[in-house]
Amino acid sequence: MAIDVAKLREKSSDELDKEEQGLREEIWKLRIQKTTGQLQDHHRVRQVRRDLARVLTIKRERLAARS
Repeated sequence: MAIDVAKLREKSSDELDKEEQGLREEIWKLRIQKTTGQLQDHHRVRQVRRDLARVLTIKRERLAARS
């Protein structure tokens, strides 16, 4: 299930950094599973990539707001 954007906006910068790191690790693991033929939920890769994009977008918005 996709991450709720409202919940992401409530998180601190450190929490967003941890979320980003976790999503990047999950993408890496899913890519390994896909390569070895063990991936069951092929749609999960796309879903996690979109969640990562949401996190990065919020981080950029905060950075732009500071400037």
